[in-house]
Amino acid sequence: MKSYIMSSVNFLYVFLFLYACSPVSHRNLTKTFTQAEKKFQDHIGFMLYDPVLKKDCYQFNADKYFIPASNTKILTFYASLKIMGDSIPALRFVTSGDSLIFWGTGDPSFLYKNIFNNNRVFDFFKSRNEHLYFSPSNFGDKHFGRGWAWDDYSDSYSPEKYSLPIYGNILSAHETNQGIAVTPSFFNNIVITTFSQQKKSTVKRRLTSNQLEYSQGSEIKKTPWDIPFSVDSLLIASLLQDTLKKPVSLISKPIPSTTNTLFSLPTDSLYKIMMQQSDNFIAEQLLLTCAGIVSDTLKTEIAIKYVQKNYFQDLTDKPVWVDGSGLSRYNLFTPRSIVQVWEKIYNELARKRLFDILAVGGKSGTLKNSYAAETPYIFGKTGTLSNNHNLSGYLVTRRGRVLIFSFMNNNHPASAREVRKNMETILASIRDNY
Repeated sequence: MKSYIMSSVNFLYVFLFLYACSPVSHRNLTKTFTQAEKKFQDHIGFMLYDPVLKKDCYQFNADKYFIPASNTKILTFYASLKIMGDSIPALRFVTSGDSLIFWGTGDPSFLYKNIFNNNRVFDFFKSRNEHLYFSPSNFGDKHFGRGWAWDDYSDSYSPEKYSLPIYGNILSAHETNQGIAVTPSFFNNIVITTFSQQKKSTVKRRLTSNQLEYSQGSEIKKTPWDIPFSVDSLLIASLLQDTLKKPVSLISKPIPSTTNTLFSLPTDSLYKIMMQQSDNFIAEQLLLTCAGIVSDTLKTEIAIKYVQKNYFQDLTDKPVWVDGSGLSRYNLFTPRSIVQVWEKIYNELARKRLFDILAVGGKSGTLKNSYAAETPYIFGKTGTLSNNHNLSGYLVTRRGRVLIFSFMNNNHPASAREVRKNMETILASIRDNY
């Protein structure tokens, strides 16, 4: 009798699993992906997983490594969840007589694009009567990540990393009838103006300095150019002094073992911008902040090694992980490892909080103009570099089941629009039939 009951239970479990994961033919899915690879001349990896039954529903090259692009931010998100609390540390500081010595923590939010309604750091500095001394000694990284494209230096999606960023390490150039005005005004005296016969004006920063080359066209550009500025310690101290309208001196002093910490804002407010808008700067700075919590040095490699050792040992395929944002083409993940990280996140966060942080198909972030449906069914993270497009996250079926997926497309010479359209067709079919 006992054997019969156990056999019945096992049969019921297998039946439920097959019911949950078989309505879309595996043979048809494999045919669809194989035809897509032939059509787009690319490489496709896909995995679909049921986190309730803890079973794979389908795999296609799920154990192969792909360039993840901004799917890298999924790992940065998980690292931040595990290492940081509910608030972002903004500064570490000590007082000594009439001096306040402070170190940056990597917090990216200080006066960043006016998207954070938070002046805690600014008000803290303004309220202090001590002389302010900034020490950059805990920054142990390079301003650019390994494998970043060097010629992206003047593009808004590639700001330099630093321990104490201000204004997101980006300046904005606004065109007027008189020329251009730069915000913050600290940079106004670095503009070099030339005139051209072209219709559209252009602004580009010189490679080795913060000088801007402005070529005036025949039409006024209505939106500003956002351009990363080249960071060094003296510049940050000078820019901070200009912003606060009070003296800020540069000092080289090792960070002590005991300091006070000023916190800036809730972590979720940064996570939302990183995951919905795919903000590279926030992702890179969050990993620096994580490194500063587990060590005394802000260095991306420290945070990655810590997370790999403490939280990713159980991943079936070890990620080749080098930066926080996915700007580097050195990153290599498998669809299977991405799904496993998503499962870790799903097990630790309440569904409402998690889905509020992510981009939503047809509703928000980088998915706002795709995967539209009366009831949203895709919640996740895109990842795009030239000739590579990926999407990973959660798919809610018409039956209300939450499935985890990773869909990776690498090295496609076809347009990203065609690739995305094909992905949307496949994922909509899975929604309708699982």
